[in-house]
Amino acid sequence: MEGRTAGRRRAVQIARKDIPTCHPDERLGDVRQRVTAAGHEVCIVVDGQGVVLGRLRGKRWDGDPVGAVEDVMELGPSTIRPDVFLHEVIERLQRQRLGSILVTSYGSHQGGRLLGILYREDAERTLAET
Repeated sequence: MEGRTAGRRRAVQIARKDIPTCHPDERLGDVRQRVTAAGHEVCIVVDGQGVVLGRLRGKRWDGDPVGAVEDVMELGPSTIRPDVFLHEVIERLQRQRLGSILVTSYGSHQGGRLLGILYREDAERTLAET
């Protein structure tokens, strides 16, 4: 990179790609078992093209295990685009008191596809190291 953006990291560069995903028509109990076995507490609900539809976390897991994910998922989780600079992400996370935010693609054809999750602690650590 050259000029003003030299040395500035973008969200997609440090977003974790290993976040579990599921589909709205899956059974909650099956998803909970899979996510827990993988050592996670959150699952991002996506459609067949990977577009973010919602999120499962916290008390959402307490629903009927044979019920569909779409019946209990949290709609409209916060997202950012992949090219946002880390210092901007940190400001937003601090202002909104969030520990993480989803990174999604943009564009008219495949916008909203999950690219990863960015944790505030990862962003803060990365900026402190530069």
